[in-house]
Amino acid sequence: MGAIRKLTDNFIATEVDGELLIVDLDGGELFSLSGTAKAVWDAIDGTRNADAIAALMAERHRGDPAVIAADVKALVGQFESAALVERTAPC
Repeated sequence: MGAIRKLTDNFIATEVDGELLIVDLDGGELFSLSGTAKAVWDAIDGTRNADAIAALMAERHRGDPAVIAADVKALVGQFESAALVERTAPC
């Protein structure tokens, strides 16, 4: 599974009072991220894949690692569907 990178030409983002607001420029969809969802977004740095991001979240937050991994993959899937991120080819 390849690393996940943000497609910065496809959205605008701004932080307001600890909440990250992301607007999909093509579809007009608004994402409002706070807490763990914002932490997942922040962890998308172009070098980590979904498994690495899930492991990072499991280190930071209490919970079942399998549930955390499923939640991270679902959230990344939403970002992919909105063309906010893409997976790079595995090396």
